Amino acid sequence: MPKLTEIRLNRAEQVLHLAWDDGVRFALPAEYLRVESPSAEVQGHGPGQRVTVPGRRHVGIMKIEPVGHYAVRLVFDDLHDTGIYSWDFFRLLGEQYDERWAAYEAALAAKGLSRDPPKRR
Repeated sequence: MPKLTEIRLNRAEQVLHLAWDDGVRFALPAEYLRVESPSAEVQGHGPGQRVTVPGRRHVGIMKIEPVGHYAVRLVFDDLHDTGIYSWDFFRLLGEQYDERWAAYEAALAAKGLSRDPPKRR
């Protein structure tokens, strides 16, 4: 399995840059990482329990905390911090970005939800 060699956050763009020793690189937006969080809050506890998370277009990453030598915990500015992102999960998210993002947008549309946060009154 290729080894992750770089994790770098571009705070201005809210994009996480990842690189592996086999030359593969991904630039994953914070919004994508938030709505695909590996946490039970998003993934559920079994088949069919996945939650579609709306309103995260402008979410940012506040902190990246190491978890052993195999993962990190991302702390988002909406205070979500329960997902553990392993190197393998990052690789999967990068490789499946187009399909996962299309499925997310379709789920939002089907449920009448938006990527934009609710407007304040």
